Amino acid sequence: MIRRYLKFVRPYMWLIFLTIIIGILKFGIPLLTPLLIRYTIDDIIMPEGLAADERMTMLVQILLVFAFIFVVIRPPVEYFRQYLAQWTSNKILYDIRKKLYGHLQMLSAKYYSDNKVGEIISRVINDVEQTKDFIMTGLMNIWLDLATILIALTIMFSLHGQLTVVAMLIFPFYIFGVWYFFGRLRKVTRNRSQALAEVQGYLHERIQGINVIKSFAVEKTESSRFNKRNGNFLNKATTHAKWTARSFMVVNTITDIGPLLVIGFGAYQVIQGNLTVGTLAAFIAYLDLLYGPLRRLVSSSTALTQSIASMDRVFQLFDAKYDVTDKADAKELETTNGNLKFENVGFKYNEDGRQVINNMNLEINSGETVAFVGMSGGGKSTLVNLIPRFYDVTEGKITLDGTNVKDVTTSSLRNKIGIVMQENILFSETVRENILLARPDATDEEVVEAAKNANAHEFIMMLEDGYDTEVGERGVKLSGGQKQRIAIARVFLKNPPILILDEATSALDLESESVIQDTLLELSEERTTVIVAHRLSTVTHADKIHVISDGEVVESGTHEELMLRKGEYFDLYSIQNL
Repeated sequence: MIRRYLKFVRPYMWLIFLTIIIGILKFGIPLLTPLLIRYTIDDIIMPEGLAADERMTMLVQILLVFAFIFVVIRPPVEYFRQYLAQWTSNKILYDIRKKLYGHLQMLSAKYYSDNKVGEIISRVINDVEQTKDFIMTGLMNIWLDLATILIALTIMFSLHGQLTVVAMLIFPFYIFGVWYFFGRLRKVTRNRSQALAEVQGYLHERIQGINVIKSFAVEKTESSRFNKRNGNFLNKATTHAKWTARSFMVVNTITDIGPLLVIGFGAYQVIQGNLTVGTLAAFIAYLDLLYGPLRRLVSSSTALTQSIASMDRVFQLFDAKYDVTDKADAKELETTNGNLKFENVGFKYNEDGRQVINNMNLEINSGETVAFVGMSGGGKSTLVNLIPRFYDVTEGKITLDGTNVKDVTTSSLRNKIGIVMQENILFSETVRENILLARPDATDEEVVEAAKNANAHEFIMMLEDGYDTEVGERGVKLSGGQKQRIAIARVFLKNPPILILDEATSALDLESESVIQDTLLELSEERTTVIVAHRLSTVTHADKIHVISDGEVVESGTHEELMLRKGEYFDLYSIQNL
């Protein structure tokens, strides 16, 4: 998993290396301070025979040198180290999210029906952000802390070897403590991340359906349900906090014992005349520079466990399989007449699930308008979703002008199909940008022409900013009929040879339906049109009507032919008229 993550890091390794070099300089400068203490005590304060003026001259000289280092050299070093570290890590996260978003767009409708949107968003935003600690800590700070420890130990050995060995007596206990807690923290951190994603997924779903909650006045019930998930996260977070606190408790206790050993042995050496006071003072100052990075390494291990747990979740999302893929030799679909054929088509959503479409054989000729009608749950919408390959057939095949739709690229296939759904999603952008979604390179004149064809231009011009009006999330600022006409304008702009209308007017009032129905009739002219409808009055003009029940065609014919047969269609039509 870490090797996979490093593929994103590799292009920036030279920047990380540069950051480490600058960081070593940044952390190395404070290592001079104990030497200043030693020099001040042993060479300026303690020696006998030096006049006060000489002592002051020596003190001013050494302070000027260190002032130059800390005031002139260190600030730019600090700036460039911080800037490079942050820029590099953020650029890596940018690359990960970019690839992840591309991956999400390749996943089929089945994946999104099986997973909560909020949890997916949590992985793309929260978990990717948490992996930043792997870059900042695992690839940068740990090496800087290790370099600081090595430099400090080198200087300490040069000052007094025996005292340095005493300072290192705690190292075995420290290493065991870090190893022991690292494994346990990784598991509880993963559980905490999953619990947080569940809270976010639930919250996202409930906020989207807030009007439903209000309409049934179930705010208290929903609050208790949210509290249950939030409480689960609290429990996981508390467990994580306990293990983190234990790790800090143990490691800090170990590193607190070290100075006691050093001070005791160092004082003994001073009393025996084997060590100067200045060297002991410098040595004690180096203890903080030695044990400080050791304590930070514990914090780093905690951050790394969180990062690696988040990395797990990010790559779980990357590993989600594509249900709909292009063949290696898939061709671009250049032109099409719009002749569709279903040959022994069967479909089920899951391998062990029920058969939704059963041995379907249908032919739709170029320019024909064909309607699928029947009771809910019969498989009508599923059937039309197989044409643009939102799902792939599990048996048989669908051909377009004699070519299996699996033999052409999905993008070129979908470019030839325009779809108007029952609930068309508008994005929280302008009216113009929502229409341009169909063809981003279209001119303003083409956008206006498409809106006019969809009977949308008049109401758009009445909006506050016309085509530049922000429609709000999911088009909340517009009525159902207005949203539907903008969706139809998209299809007019796209101008595809095949049109799919999936319950395009069922959610509208009768007046809006009448306006949009006329627009759809105009839109379907000279195109192969497939309509899914519950209101049979909207499909009486179709060249052929297929009645679908339990995934099978039970009746076919024109409106007049089916009414004369007095079968299922006749019954449905009679009930709706009543």
